[in-house]
Formats: sequence, structure tokens, C-alpha cells
Amino acid sequence: MPAKASIAPSVQDHLKQLIREVPDFPKPGINFYDITTLLKDKDGFRETVDALQEHYRKTPIDVVVGIEARGYFFAPAMARALGAGFVPVRKPKKLPCLVKSVDYELEYGTDQLEIHADSIDPGQNVLIIDDVLATGGTASAVAKLVRMLDGRVAGLGFVIELAFLHGRRKLDGYDVFSLIQY
Repeated sequence: MPAKASIAPSVQDHLKQLIREVPDFPKPGINFYDITTLLKDKDGFRETVDALQEHYRKTPIDVVVGIEARGYFFAPAMARALGAGFVPVRKPKKLPCLVKSVDYELEYGTDQLEIHADSIDPGQNVLIIDDVLATGGTASAVAKLVRMLDGRVAGLGFVIELAFLHGRRKLDGYDVFSLIQY
């Protein structure tokens, strides 16, 4: 069961109103939640970062990891708000130095993510941020990358959680937080 957001219902309702729902994208039967309308709203963007930051402000965070690509909208802002560093996780062959990589399953196949091998020091507390928690495969793969570098996953934060896809199940044992649930 999704954890309820620790933000005022009025803020949660405001953020939900700023997210555009696009039916049948990217294919028929899929309802896409477009956050670009939230990002362009200065108050909505600030409220989003503030609400995510509020959940983690008492947790020691050394590094915030952002998942390519939409996690990059929120992770650097969270890193700044928490006084932490920012580390990107990318698709293959996008990072110029030695990387660690992990393969993970998609609905129809596999994919791969990479992180610089020197981006997380052993024992550092790492917060993973992305825009949407869907099936949990991507977030679980990133948590694995953090553990491969001997980092400690302090939490996983999401703007949106598609609770009907049960992605939280793949993240059992972690502090998983989402602002908005569908």
C-alpha cells in the first residue's frame, strides 16, 4: 500500500491539477501523466521540491541520484535543498569514465543503466529521485547500482506513483515516498 504523502491535501490537490493527463500515449490504453505542465508552473515546481525535501530533511543524505531523464528535473533541486551532491544515472554509453552497469527487465525485454564507478563513496547515504514509480524495475536497478558501489540507499522519492502497477513491491525494505498516487 502506498505511503500517504506528508503534505497538506490542498498542496497535493494543487500539484495533481498541474499534471496533464494524456490518454492513449504512447499507445492506446495508456494514460500518460505529463509533468511538463507542473514544471512550468513556478509555484507548483517549488511546492514539489519543498514537499519531497520535507520528507527527507531529517535523513542524512550525502548524494542524490537522479534517474535519466525526468529524474534530472527534480534530483539536482533536491540535492541543493538537502546540501548534498548530485549523481546522474544514465543509459549505456553516455558517461565518459569507468562505469558500473546493471541490466534490468522491462515489460518486453531488458534495458541497462550506468553510473560512474567513482560517483558514490562506500558508506554514503544516497537518495534516489525520479518522476514516476511505475513497475519499480528502473528504481530497483538504480538501488542495485548504489549497493554495487557500497552506498546505502537512504530512500527513494517520486513525484507520482502509479499504485495499480505495484512497483513498490520491488522496493521492499526501502523508504519509498511518493507525493501523488494514481
